[in-house]
Amino acid sequence: MPTLRHAALAVALAFVGANSALAQSAPASPPPAAAAPLTIDTPIETLVATPPAKAALDADIPGLTTHPAYEKFKSESLRSLAPKFGGAITDKDLAKVQADLAALPQTLASR
Repeated sequence: MPTLRHAALAVALAFVGANSALAQSAPASPPPAAAAPLTIDTPIETLVATPPAKAALDADIPGLTTHPAYEKFKSESLRSLAPKFGGAITDKDLAKVQADLAALPQTLASR
């Protein structure tokens, strides 16, 4: 026995078939939202997933992405992680990473 949901689906499919011009002009999906810029507040794992940002991290804070505890802190931002590293990540390091990330093309943030 067809349910109301099945009947509604059949009517919708018939409408779309009868109005194929309308169906062809409708966007398949909404346009992507503008990506946020990469910063020291971005989760580290997001930075690492973007090769130029990972290169900046590796250059500015050597050993961070290969640290034995990486899996435990990768969801944190550099800003929140720095105080937990007992001075190993300085304000100067954070400023350098931030400057390098800001210099990246903004289209990289959407990858």
